[in-house]
Amino acid sequence: MYDTLLFLHVLSAFALVATVAIYSAFALGAATDLRVLMVGRVLWAAGGLGTLVFGIWLAIYLQNYELWDGWIIAAVVLWAIATVVGRRAEVGYTALGGTAPGAGAAAGAERAALMHWLRSLLVLALLVVMIYKPGA
Repeated sequence: MYDTLLFLHVLSAFALVATVAIYSAFALGAATDLRVLMVGRVLWAAGGLGTLVFGIWLAIYLQNYELWDGWIIAAVVLWAIATVVGRRAEVGYTALGGTAPGAGAAAGAERAALMHWLRSLLVLALLVVMIYKPGA
């Protein structure tokens, strides 16, 4: 059971990282494609739900950890903040989809890119917390 839960938890984390990779392409200047944004949105939703469900299930299943351990709470808080910030990036890139380049579009792209890079840092911090489990 443990191996299956861990596999599904890590697979879900890969979906989150894949979303970061997709949005990195847009932040680095790739044309905004609404279909690719949808793939990123679905990956984030599935990965986020999977990491939470399987991560909490693992914490309950394993006797070494409790849901109120500091590193688990930190991971959930980082995930929640990354989701909110990522949503702002998603809204920014969705607004840019199919629009002609202009001054407003450039400013919107910069804001969306800023939100994306902030989410990337939050995901990196989340991965560090999950790997090193500070305080465990």
